[in-house]
Amino acid sequence: MLEQINNDLKEALKNGDKFKLSVLRMLKSSIQSEQINKKGELTEEEIIAVIKKQVKVRKASRDEYASYKRDDLVANLNAEIEVLNSYLPEELSEEEINNIIANVFEEVKPTSLKDMGVVMKKVSALVGVRADMSEVSKKIKEMLTK
Repeated sequence: MLEQINNDLKEALKNGDKFKLSVLRMLKSSIQSEQINKKGELTEEEIIAVIKKQVKVRKASRDEYASYKRDDLVANLNAEIEVLNSYLPEELSEEEINNIIANVFEEVKPTSLKDMGVVMKKVSALVGVRADMSEVSKKIKEMLTK
């Protein structure tokens, strides 16, 4: 993954693609910062987590700018998100996520919100980095409060 990012960064530099170059430099800087914090190389999953965090930050900023009707900045952030998303694995569909949650519910048989941690742990292990865990958490909470 890191090798792909480095190769794309070099290619953007050669092609004079200033926008993609700036996004990839920000991403590489975030990855290097995380490596320094960890004091070692990052695994693929940790790199994906860094990319997801960058996407999440940009989405929050985009929503903020949209509320102020700053369409120019919203468009810029959408383009950045698109570049970052190209490095993420394909996310699970809503149906796949619902099936995973249903299977975990069958296995764990939760009775109240107190069991949310157990359910989340099992679902998280099955889903990995291929879903937005805040959305998964909302679905689980909704199912537990029925």
